[in-house]
Amino acid sequence: MLIVTSISWFRKKRLVQGLHPVPDKEVIAMYDGCHVPLENMSDFYGKSSHGHTMKQFMDIFSLPEMNLLCSVNDYFMKHNIDYEPVHLYKDVKEAIGDVHVKGIMYRAVEADIENYISYGEQTHAVLKKLYEDGKKMFLITNSPFDFVDRGMNYIVGKDWRDLFDIVIVQADKPGFFNDRRKPFRRVTDKGVLHWDRIHKLEKGKIYKQGNLYEFLRLTGWRGSKVLYFGDHIYSDLADLTLKHGWRTGAIIPELRKEIKIMNTEECVHLMTWLQGLTGLIEHMQVGGDPASQAVVQEWIEEREAMRSQTKDIFNGQFGSLFRTYHNPTYFSRRLSRFADIYMASLSCLLNYDFHHTFFPRRTPLQHESPFWPEQTSAGALKMPFIPHRTKTEE
Repeated sequence: MLIVTSISWFRKKRLVQGLHPVPDKEVIAMYDGCHVPLENMSDFYGKSSHGHTMKQFMDIFSLPEMNLLCSVNDYFMKHNIDYEPVHLYKDVKEAIGDVHVKGIMYRAVEADIENYISYGEQTHAVLKKLYEDGKKMFLITNSPFDFVDRGMNYIVGKDWRDLFDIVIVQADKPGFFNDRRKPFRRVTDKGVLHWDRIHKLEKGKIYKQGNLYEFLRLTGWRGSKVLYFGDHIYSDLADLTLKHGWRTGAIIPELRKEIKIMNTEECVHLMTWLQGLTGLIEHMQVGGDPASQAVVQEWIEEREAMRSQTKDIFNGQFGSLFRTYHNPTYFSRRLSRFADIYMASLSCLLNYDFHHTFFPRRTPLQHESPFWPEQTSAGALKMPFIPHRTKTEE
């Protein structure tokens, strides 16, 4: 298990087998360096299929799967049990899948809902504000209605269905966005299925399965006027932004912790000095007397130590979810491709007027100079601009 940058590089000491780091020699032997070939990366949906040998873990449901894989792997190694990694991965994947398909997870959550689901006072507030502003809202979920109803009653309130114009359950995303063959079907609150053909999606009624093409035909909601939120960049967002031109918003709960860390005095000081030190090294790395070069070498060693600190401050094992040193992570790169905006929670919208426009930031390219002070490499130190790296410094 490892964290990969946007250009498919990784740091040796961040690769873990079981619950322990893999020795550098084994990493080099395995990958011939610290780069993952493109053909080994996961497919479009982050899965290890069609010859792709790596699986991308990137949502909240991945946490138990990663934990189980690492724990079982570690147990086998500690007890010198010979095993085939492919079989281990497939068995864990099937076990996790059964928890969903057979309803085990749904029953467990419903039996102890207060322990698994956070009450969402602000969620109700933002949905009500959108409703009162005249926005049309719809819910498309893979979960069954009884689970959705129980959860939404707890999170939003018993009036949650009044806030949504259309509710679709057991949608089978991402197939919902591509498969034209599945028609919508009415389902009652008790789970009874209707046989009648659906000619209109009506408020107050519950629909099962269906597909996006039929949804577009029946609603006429198309293009950039639609903003769709989801917590999985592949299953929820990728097809909508690439094929249908919808605006997309990603919900990333981990963002809340990362922003909190970024705003600490320790992190601000660390990042500012790291950028300043990088600027000093870049401008003084060539020439000078031996004494000057000795100082530059000390700066290089200090910078290397600080770069490790910038990772450890977020997570001792893998660093930040969004960045590894100067480079975005692979997850961050895919996020920026498929999501127009992202936030920790839907309630973050309460901080903005609903007529607010989020303008994209102009990030200087390699050959461009910044036009505003905060884009300089050293921030408050006003050092000359240092372009964003395109090659890894691992």
